Amino acid sequence: MSDLPRKAVTRTAKLAALPLGIAGRATWGFGKRIVGESAELVGRELQQRTADQLFKVLGELKGGAMKFGQALSVFESALPEEVAGPYRAALTKLQEAAPPMPTRTVHGVLAERLGEDWQELFLEFEDKPAAAASIGQVHRGVWHDGREVAVKVQYPGAGEALLSDLNQLSRFSRLLGPLIPGMDIKPLITELKDRVSEELDYGLEAQAQQSHAEEFSQDPDVLVPQVVHQSDQVLVTEWIDGIPLSEIISDGTPEQRDRAGQLLARFLFSGPARTGLLHADPHPGNFRLLPGGPDGEDDWRLGVLDFGTVDRLPGGLPDTIGESLRMTLDGEAESVYELLCAEGFVRETIELDPDAVLDYLLPIIEPAQVEEFTFTRGWMRSQAARVADPRSPAYQLGKQLNLPPSYLLIHRVTLSTIGVLCQLGATVRLREELEEWLPGFLPEDPVDDEMPAAEA
Repeated sequence: MSDLPRKAVTRTAKLAALPLGIAGRATWGFGKRIVGESAELVGRELQQRTADQLFKVLGELKGGAMKFGQALSVFESALPEEVAGPYRAALTKLQEAAPPMPTRTVHGVLAERLGEDWQELFLEFEDKPAAAASIGQVHRGVWHDGREVAVKVQYPGAGEALLSDLNQLSRFSRLLGPLIPGMDIKPLITELKDRVSEELDYGLEAQAQQSHAEEFSQDPDVLVPQVVHQSDQVLVTEWIDGIPLSEIISDGTPEQRDRAGQLLARFLFSGPARTGLLHADPHPGNFRLLPGGPDGEDDWRLGVLDFGTVDRLPGGLPDTIGESLRMTLDGEAESVYELLCAEGFVRETIELDPDAVLDYLLPIIEPAQVEEFTFTRGWMRSQAARVADPRSPAYQLGKQLNLPPSYLLIHRVTLSTIGVLCQLGATVRLREELEEWLPGFLPEDPVDDEMPAAEA
């Protein structure tokens, strides 16, 4: 029996109450202003109350509602500070915690999927969950061969709950829009729905995680736990300790922040090049900072968890991304525009000024223009404000650009990762990672092309 609210009507009622609550608090705020309280003070109280209710409901429901909250949480850096403050604590709660399943439910799933004698597979198994997420929770244990393991158990009924929540959330996506100014919430929810069946399939997740684990097995900077066992609704992997990235964001040292940011950027761009897969769920709960990097115990490695959502890119990230980025940095407006048109970023029915497109892109790629760049919430907010202000030329141009479906997940993952870098306040040598891992970013060396002829 699922500990998720079992009846669709119960979950729908909880979610449907959100817009009513938001409207009620807006009326309350209007009344407070009538009696003379300042709009700024009332606005902050209103945001706090809205945040409290929104994320309380999302966290309780798990499923698609919590998945949506986690997806939103990485964009927190884009919010104006007076809005971000009330939301920040509530958002980060979704990155690491959710109410647990009853022990009897966990044991029932394990018995059904691993066999009635499932306890014989473990030397130890902790009933209290070590972590919880949108569709399952993780228990710590010791496998029969002595390895410490993480046992991921899927919530019964998670698939139905996931779709139900996301369908309901999409119905009032406009009301949720103000959470992230300048961002269209509906495509985000649509994309999350498109990934539901894939994320529920622990077989696919095991394959993606094992591919990364094998590729990064000797890597001094990145650690991916090996898969130990997999069956429907249960995934057993090696356990890794470490500091959750959410704790580095709140309490980390400058050295930890910079190191975490550098490794996060490295993993974002090197993963597709090395495995043909893009880890597509970059919220802080899926990363750990572990001691024992290339310079010894005082250095750090990045531990990467949760491969339930990946983008399959057999050739790595598309060359178009690197080529357009390089040409933008070089100021080649016409060439950039032609490439964007060819790839469908500009619809055939629309004609734009190439120089205006270049002006739109340059501020966004500022981190790639310099040897190292410090990502800050202020910088992220300035970018969000630039494209969200209807009076801004960037807003008018951005409305006319198109995001082809094949780039949608890449775009969200990149934005999400930048959001986490801004939460970290990390100073990162991003250009170094682009030169090393991003196809098309460095121009082809004509000397290499001529080598066979010269040798002949």
